[in-house]
Amino acid sequence: MRDYSEKRDFHRMQVNSEIEITNARGEVFTGVCRDLSATGMQLFVQQPVAIGEELKTMLRPTGEQIPPLETVCEVVRCEAEGDGYLLGTTINEVTQ
Repeated sequence: MRDYSEKRDFHRMQVNSEIEITNARGEVFTGVCRDLSATGMQLFVQQPVAIGEELKTMLRPTGEQIPPLETVCEVVRCEAEGDGYLLGTTINEVTQ
């Protein structure tokens, strides 16, 4: 029997990289992508985001050999943490 930490269908990769986020109103802001899996991301941002809001994201790689990861995701969780907010998102589409 697997313990709770192993029950995910997709493992999360720790990222801790800056990510560009565009909300449904076209406002662009930055955050930190803390982790990434095949189906979602955990983002740290300075402003709260409504659950259910659609976000477009762009995660730029450190090297030039890999293109940026662009997604359309939906916020499923928004919790205050320290001086910002921790978002749980579900990736609905990978656009690049």
